[in-house]
Amino acid sequence: MPQLPAPAYPDDVRARLEADAKEVIARYPDSRSALLPLLHLVQAEEGYVSRTGMAFCAELLGLTTAEVTAVATFYTMYRRRPSGEYQVGVCTNTLCAVMGGDAIFDRLKDHLGVGNDETTEDGKVTLEHIECNAACDFAPVVMVNWEFFDNQTPESATRLVDDLIAGRTVEPTRGAPLCSYKETSRILAGFPDERPGAVGASGGAGPASLIGLRLAKGEAAPQARVVSPRGATHGNAPGGAQPHDPSPSEHLSSHDAPQQTSASDPEHPAGPAAEEGE
Repeated sequence: MPQLPAPAYPDDVRARLEADAKEVIARYPDSRSALLPLLHLVQAEEGYVSRTGMAFCAELLGLTTAEVTAVATFYTMYRRRPSGEYQVGVCTNTLCAVMGGDAIFDRLKDHLGVGNDETTEDGKVTLEHIECNAACDFAPVVMVNWEFFDNQTPESATRLVDDLIAGRTVEPTRGAPLCSYKETSRILAGFPDERPGAVGASGGAGPASLIGLRLAKGEAAPQARVVSPRGATHGNAPGGAQPHDPSPSEHLSSHDAPQQTSASDPEHPAGPAAEEGE
C-alpha cells in the first residue's frame, strides 16, 4: 500500500530549519547543489534522514521527493532510520581486514549484542562495517562519528565502545574532539564547530602518512627495513636492522612494529612465498 504523506515538522522546528536551510542554499548559484548539506541538516535534527526531512528538502529546493530519496539512499553517510548517539564504523576493507579489522568487527558484534547497522538497546551505539576509512597507513581503523581511532585491536575497540556507553570522555587519535552524531551532522551541513579549540585541534596527516613526502624532500633518512618479519626477534632481523621504536610524541602506523597475524585469518599466516604462485 502507498505510504501516507510524511508528517510535517512542528512549527517551531520548521521555522528554525528554514532559517538554517536558507543560509545553506544562499551559498550555491544553483539551489539544487545544496541538497547534500540540507540532508545533513535534517539529519542533525532527528539523527537520521526521515521522510519528513526528505519532504522538507524537496519543498525548499523545488525537487520531487523521488529525486531527494535517490540521493539520500545513494550515500551511506545518511542514515535512513533512527540510530545511536555514536556511529561506530569498523573498516573491513582489504588492508584493515588482514590487519585485524574483521576480528574487531566480530568482537564488537558479540560484545554489543548487535549486528551490522544495528543499534544497542540504550540507543548509544550503532555498529556498522565501513568499506574504507581512507586511513590504510593506520590500519586497522575504527571511526566514531567520522573521527579516527587508529591502530585498533579487539581489546582497545571493546574499551572504546564501553567508554562511549558509560559516558566517559573519549579522545580520537587525531582530529577534532568527539561530539554526538547529530552535532557531527550539523558541522557537515556547513555550520561552524563552535566548541572552544575544536577547529584548531583538527590537525593534519600523521607521520605515517607523511613519511614518503619527508623522504622525497630529504627530511628523513631512509631505513633498510622498518618492520621485522613476523615471528622474528630483534636479533635476527635482516642486516641487523632494528624495528622502529617510536618516541612517545610520535603517532606512527601499526605497520611500524612487528604484528601478529590477524585473528581474522588464522589459517593463512603472513609471510613471503618461496616462489611466485606458492
